[in-house]
Amino acid sequence: MVRSLGQKTTWSVDPELSPKPPCPARPTAAPAHGVVLEAELLRNHGRYVVTHAGTECQGGCGKAGDWRRAAEAAKSIEDVRRDECSQDSDGLSGPACPEDKRMLGVAFGIGVLLALVGSTAAHSCVAPYQLVSKMLQRLEESVKADELPNPSVLLAMNLVGATGTETNKWLLQQIQQEAVKRAQKDMTSGEVALYVLALLSSCQNPWHVHALGQTINLVQVLQEKTDEEMASLDLEGVPKTTLYSVSLDALALCLAEAGGYQGASVILAKKVLTLGSQLSVDTRAMAALAMACTYGQTDLYDVQELLQEALWVVTNGFLDEQEKEGGMIGNIYSMGLALQVLGATSNFYFPREWDCAQAFSVVYSHDYRQPMAIAQVLPALVGMSYLEAASLDCTASTGASPTLQPSLSPKPSTTTVPSEATITVHYSIINKLQGRHFSYTTSVRVPVGSTLLKVLQAAEAKRPDIFSFETEQTSWGPMVVSIHGLAANPDDKTYWKFLSGSDALQEGVGTYKPWNGEHIQAVFSLY
Repeated sequence: MVRSLGQKTTWSVDPELSPKPPCPARPTAAPAHGVVLEAELLRNHGRYVVTHAGTECQGGCGKAGDWRRAAEAAKSIEDVRRDECSQDSDGLSGPACPEDKRMLGVAFGIGVLLALVGSTAAHSCVAPYQLVSKMLQRLEESVKADELPNPSVLLAMNLVGATGTETNKWLLQQIQQEAVKRAQKDMTSGEVALYVLALLSSCQNPWHVHALGQTINLVQVLQEKTDEEMASLDLEGVPKTTLYSVSLDALALCLAEAGGYQGASVILAKKVLTLGSQLSVDTRAMAALAMACTYGQTDLYDVQELLQEALWVVTNGFLDEQEKEGGMIGNIYSMGLALQVLGATSNFYFPREWDCAQAFSVVYSHDYRQPMAIAQVLPALVGMSYLEAASLDCTASTGASPTLQPSLSPKPSTTTVPSEATITVHYSIINKLQGRHFSYTTSVRVPVGSTLLKVLQAAEAKRPDIFSFETEQTSWGPMVVSIHGLAANPDDKTYWKFLSGSDALQEGVGTYKPWNGEHIQAVFSLY
């Protein structure tokens, strides 16, 4: 499908700079082993010319063009191999090419994509294709028919080029249906924004979403919900939901070229300059992406000046924190968005340089399994960001997905833990904030490897009158919304905060695994 949402603006910091040439030279990196041979092979077959100097721009310029050309190169390599496989394989020195070896081609395709993106990215860091393949597989396996679709998963798959699978198609269909059913009534502004971004990245028109015999203008819904956020900011100084959601709103509206994003970005810039590091890394990162988009779209110099200052503060703050913490920015789950920002906004912290190798090494050291965390970090690992969501070429599907069928049903665990292998976890619930105060503690035994959710369930089974709780399903997994009958309330800015000792947990109850003897506290808190 050809996009008809308008021409995208080329990013530039100095409004006085003359227009860039159509194909600017970019920093290059040595291609991965074997890529030159494949490029020469394609060159000899007359199918595609790969220039490692990064100065040719067949298929468009910028990162979207880079990715598109890489996709075409990978596809051409596959075509060449298919032609070769039609010959008598007995006379070949290499392996034969039966269909059951298609995964080897997929893996190589990912490797070519990463090598070519690495030669033209704004920084020199691109993840190994083995890691990208593993993360993509985990994303696909996270898609379940009995769970709500996660638009962040579809967005990430599209950004890394895994657009040709059945999982991708099924997920897009489910997102369209959920948008029609729930966007107007049940979704927050941030949720609607993620749906808009997912649709844009799939080359679908969010102004006209049709499913289940109904049609909805998702951009209009987002504008209305963003207006509610802005009204709350004007009256009370805080949004209806969170500044993170407002940032998502502004980014989605900007990429959709709709109204309402400039005012939101101006407020975000002022909040960043006022609150600085008091804001979470995730909030600052999403705000930076929104402000960078707005910077490229606005013609107002004073707005550009404000946004440039705020972006300088955010990006240099991330660089300072990375240097101080040995590569970490926030925590391991905030690294994804932070890396997206630093990879996409280098002009705003120039001439300072980003040690991307140090930051990437931190990511490599962690075994990401939470789908939402993977969805945020994966685009950054291949030199992409949410800023490219509306400029992808959906006609150049790479098919670079590690699986061929969607994981549309729950899969039983393949590992078993002996029943005697258990741990003891101490669990407390505390409310000293509102209403009748309480503090209760219990100890439960759960199997080794159990999540915190299992601990809560064991405590409830032991004392249902004390440790009852309720959860809601979110894109980050189950979220505890009520304990002992006391419910979190967005109007009061209250929530249940989980701690290990005095340290806040960095994972949700559905993924965090307590250790033997650990003391977990659930404390009713303000945000």
